[in-house]
Amino acid sequence: MSSPLLDRVNAALATVQDPEIKRPITELGMVDSVSIDDAGVVSVKVLLTVAGCPLKDTINRDTTSALEKVDGVTGVALELGVMTNEQRTEMRNGLTGGQAQREIPFAQPGSLTKVFAIASGKGGVGKSSVTVNLAVSLAQQGLKVGIVDADIYGHSVPAMLGVADSRPTQVDDLIMPVPTASGVSVISIGMLKPRRDQVVAWRGPMLDRALVQMLSDVYWGDLDALLLDLPPGTGDVAISLGQHLPNAEIVVVTTPQEAAAEVAERAGTMAEMMHQRVVGVVENMSWLVLPDGSKMEVFGSGGGQRVADTLSQRFGSKVPLLGQIPLEQTLREAGDAGKPIVESDPTAESAKVLAEVARTISGRGRGLAGMQLGLTPTSKL
Repeated sequence: MSSPLLDRVNAALATVQDPEIKRPITELGMVDSVSIDDAGVVSVKVLLTVAGCPLKDTINRDTTSALEKVDGVTGVALELGVMTNEQRTEMRNGLTGGQAQREIPFAQPGSLTKVFAIASGKGGVGKSSVTVNLAVSLAQQGLKVGIVDADIYGHSVPAMLGVADSRPTQVDDLIMPVPTASGVSVISIGMLKPRRDQVVAWRGPMLDRALVQMLSDVYWGDLDALLLDLPPGTGDVAISLGQHLPNAEIVVVTTPQEAAAEVAERAGTMAEMMHQRVVGVVENMSWLVLPDGSKMEVFGSGGGQRVADTLSQRFGSKVPLLGQIPLEQTLREAGDAGKPIVESDPTAESAKVLAEVARTISGRGRGLAGMQLGLTPTSKL
């Protein structure tokens, strides 16, 4: 029988979200039973999706906290159970709409998620650091953000977000991305390996399947932005991205020296070949600030602007230099510690530049400028 107190308790439970799926536990069928005794003590049984759920403590804390705030509740007795196979199947069908064959949601015409692929011509230019900090910066703007660590061989994103040892929860054949303290959800092939030190030695078809799995077999929910940390160069993953996510927009990362700038232009050209839009260039390690305040250009200068100018000329539309990130020890230390610098030290010069780049790309509207449409003129008779 319903009562005002029971209604308030149910309303409080509806505010508790599963930390991985980002949906209310009431909507997911995770609340098995609720009862209130005459003294106002609430007894609740919440069903975890799988036994040994890595975030059960979070669910316990959030549920207890929400109920303790309800007027009239004097105590909370919370029991954690586990869903049956049938209950998990029902929840999975609810999340996927009952579709047996899942599609890549971000490739559908009605998708409102902005997809940004962070690319570089060569390794060692700080592409993963840029990806992670842009994602966290976008989350700080209030956006729902996910990262796909598509650098299959050199996956480093989980460590930079402090979740290197985390494993995703699997509900039947549906994978949940790993949430982070920064508010960004992430999936990486490194999280799917049996051991962290295991080497990935795959060739083309396996690389394509890995990318598709991380995009379609993972339940991302309603994201505002999805960032993909691509492997360096113009190989299999870049080609697969163009095929599976033709709407992805490319951010090219380079360092100032000629060697990096020249190969970065190739990464931008690959986007043109796949009919994708290059939204801009980020120059990393632009200079080192010395103790006296002067700047030392360790890797030369002008590479980022050269890439932007060359791509602008090649595409026939403006490709801007989005920002120049200085070489700072704190940026490296933050990545090694799993605490992105835009969060751990937002006053650092590199953090300010990264935050500004994030604001720039998040504020861009959709359009055809900068995209090659793949049209071939025909001769007139």
